[in-house]
Amino acid sequence: MKNRTKILSAAGVVVIAAAGAGAGVAVAGSGDDDGTETPITGDALGQASAAALAHTGGGTVTETEVGDEESMYEVEVTLSDGSQVDVQLDELFAVVGTEADDDESDDATGDD
Repeated sequence: MKNRTKILSAAGVVVIAAAGAGAGVAVAGSGDDDGTETPITGDALGQASAAALAHTGGGTVTETEVGDEESMYEVEVTLSDGSQVDVQLDELFAVVGTEADDDESDDATGDD
């Protein structure tokens, strides 16, 4: 995985820490490879992260994006086995799909 600049909003970190405390989740961050992605911030960061982590059954939010080409929000979750899953959310933070996040393939892992 390429080095990525991590941008954390202080409010988002507090929200994520509170949301993830019961699930034993680490810290949330967001960033991008080429500077064109907009990270999720504020209350939306907490809601999107909580929805994605509930869908994956835990993990660590490692990247977020608003206005992703597939959905309103995209949350990248790194699972305990080291694999990564992109969780696609609509404007109400409902899961609309997931995708394995690997550099060789963009195969869908399932839609809900």
